[in-house]
Amino acid sequence: MNNLNSIIIEGNLVRDPNLKSTPNGHQVCSFSVATNRFYRQNDQTEKEVSYFDVETWSKLAQTCGEVLKKGRGVRVVGRLKQDRWEDQNGKVVSKVKIVAEHVEFKPIPPFKNNEAPAEVQKEEVAETVF
Repeated sequence: MNNLNSIIIEGNLVRDPNLKSTPNGHQVCSFSVATNRFYRQNDQTEKEVSYFDVETWSKLAQTCGEVLKKGRGVRVVGRLKQDRWEDQNGKVVSKVKIVAEHVEFKPIPPFKNNEAPAEVQKEEVAETVF
Protein backbone atom coordinates (compact mmCIF):
# COMPACT_ATOMS: atom_id res chain seq x y z
CA MET A 1 0.00 0.00 0.00
CA ASN A 2 1.35 3.45 -0.96
CA ASN A 3 1.57 6.18 1.65
CA LEU A 4 0.31 9.68 0.97
CA ASN A 5 2.92 11.82 -0.80
CA SER A 6 1.40 14.97 -2.28
CA ILE A 7 2.46 18.61 -2.47
CA ILE A 8 1.10 21.86 -3.94
CA ILE A 9 3.28 24.95 -4.30
CA GLU A 10 2.74 28.27 -6.00
CA GLY A 11 5.47 30.72 -6.89
CA ASN A 12 7.68 32.08 -9.66
CA LEU A 13 10.46 30.51 -11.72
CA VAL A 14 13.93 31.45 -10.53
CA ARG A 15 15.52 30.87 -13.96
CA ASP A 16 14.58 29.59 -17.39
CA PRO A 17 13.70 25.87 -17.44
CA ASN A 18 16.15 23.21 -18.62
CA LEU A 19 14.59 20.79 -21.15
CA LYS A 20 16.52 17.67 -22.16
CA SER A 21 16.01 14.08 -23.29
CA THR A 22 17.07 10.91 -21.50
CA PRO A 23 19.07 8.24 -23.40
CA ASN A 24 15.75 6.38 -23.82
CA GLY A 25 14.23 9.41 -25.56
CA HIS A 26 11.99 10.60 -22.69
CA GLN A 27 11.79 14.35 -22.21
CA VAL A 28 12.49 15.84 -18.79
CA CYS A 29 12.22 19.51 -17.83
CA SER A 30 13.76 20.90 -14.65
CA PHE A 31 13.12 24.29 -13.10
CA SER A 32 13.23 26.01 -9.71
CA VAL A 33 10.32 27.81 -8.08
CA ALA A 34 10.61 30.48 -5.38
CA THR A 35 7.75 30.80 -2.90
CA ASN A 36 7.18 33.64 -0.45
CA ARG A 37 5.78 33.45 3.06
CA PHE A 38 4.95 36.57 5.03
CA TYR A 39 4.57 36.60 8.81
CA ARG A 40 4.53 39.05 11.71
CA GLN A 41 7.34 39.22 14.22
CA ASN A 42 7.71 41.98 16.80
CA ASP A 43 5.16 44.18 14.97
CA GLN A 44 7.10 43.89 11.73
CA THR A 45 6.21 41.98 8.59
CA GLU A 46 8.91 39.47 7.74
CA LYS A 47 9.41 37.69 4.42
CA GLU A 48 10.69 34.13 4.11
CA VAL A 49 11.66 32.84 0.65
CA SER A 50 11.94 29.12 -0.10
CA TYR A 51 13.28 27.55 -3.29
CA PHE A 52 12.08 24.22 -4.69
CA ASP A 53 13.48 22.15 -7.56
CA VAL A 54 10.76 20.75 -9.84
CA GLU A 55 10.98 18.04 -12.49
CA THR A 56 8.40 17.26 -15.19
CA TRP A 57 8.31 14.38 -17.67
CA SER A 58 7.05 13.55 -21.19
CA LYS A 59 4.45 15.87 -22.75
CA LEU A 60 4.23 18.02 -19.61
CA ALA A 61 8.03 18.49 -19.79
CA GLN A 62 7.80 19.55 -23.45
CA THR A 63 5.06 22.09 -22.69
CA CYS A 64 6.89 23.51 -19.66
CA GLY A 65 10.09 23.85 -21.69
CA GLU A 66 8.25 25.78 -24.39
CA VAL A 67 6.00 28.02 -22.25
CA LEU A 68 7.88 28.78 -19.04
CA LYS A 69 10.42 31.57 -18.63
CA LYS A 70 12.20 33.09 -15.65
CA GLY A 71 9.76 35.03 -13.46
CA ARG A 72 6.63 33.27 -14.73
CA GLY A 73 4.17 32.27 -12.02
CA VAL A 74 3.17 28.62 -11.66
CA ARG A 75 1.14 26.34 -9.44
CA VAL A 76 2.69 22.87 -9.20
CA VAL A 77 0.90 19.75 -7.98
CA GLY A 78 3.02 16.67 -7.54
CA ARG A 79 4.93 14.43 -5.20
CA LEU A 80 8.20 14.63 -3.32
CA LYS A 81 11.09 12.43 -4.42
CA GLN A 82 14.38 11.94 -2.62
CA ASP A 83 17.46 11.11 -4.69
CA ARG A 84 20.37 9.50 -2.83
CA TRP A 85 23.94 8.91 -4.01
CA GLU A 86 27.49 8.62 -2.76
CA ASP A 87 29.82 11.57 -3.24
CA GLN A 88 33.53 11.31 -4.11
CA ASN A 89 34.39 10.67 -0.46
CA GLY A 90 31.91 7.81 -0.10
CA LYS A 91 29.51 9.90 1.97
CA VAL A 92 25.80 9.32 1.26
CA VAL A 93 24.10 12.57 0.25
CA SER A 94 20.53 13.26 -0.79
CA LYS A 95 18.34 15.88 -2.38
CA VAL A 96 14.56 16.25 -2.29
CA LYS A 97 12.73 17.54 -5.37
CA ILE A 98 9.16 17.81 -6.59
CA VAL A 99 8.06 15.56 -9.44
CA ALA A 100 5.17 17.49 -10.99
CA GLU A 101 2.05 15.73 -12.17
CA HIS A 102 0.15 18.94 -12.98
CA VAL A 103 1.37 22.49 -13.70
CA GLU A 104 -0.80 25.58 -14.07
CA PHE A 105 0.73 28.60 -15.79
CA LYS A 106 -0.18 31.94 -14.22
CA PRO A 107 -1.09 34.84 -16.54
CA ILE A 108 1.81 36.94 -17.72
CA PRO A 109 1.76 40.21 -15.75
CA PRO A 110 0.98 43.42 -17.65
CA PHE A 111 3.88 45.52 -18.84
CA LYS A 112 4.25 49.30 -18.79
CA ASN A 113 2.45 50.93 -21.74
CA ASN A 114 0.86 47.49 -22.40
CA GLU A 115 3.90 46.50 -24.46
CA ALA A 116 5.50 43.15 -23.81
CA PRO A 117 8.87 42.07 -25.16
CA ALA A 118 8.63 40.32 -28.55
CA GLU A 119 9.20 36.82 -27.12
CA VAL A 120 6.33 37.26 -24.65
CA GLN A 121 3.92 38.65 -27.27
CA LYS A 122 4.33 35.47 -29.36
CA GLU A 123 3.85 33.14 -26.40
CA GLU A 124 0.55 31.33 -25.90
CA VAL A 125 -0.77 31.27 -22.38
CA ALA A 126 -1.90 27.82 -21.29
CA GLU A 127 -3.83 27.60 -18.05
CA THR A 128 -3.65 23.91 -17.27
CA VAL A 129 -1.54 21.08 -18.63
CA PHE A 130 -2.02 17.42 -17.76
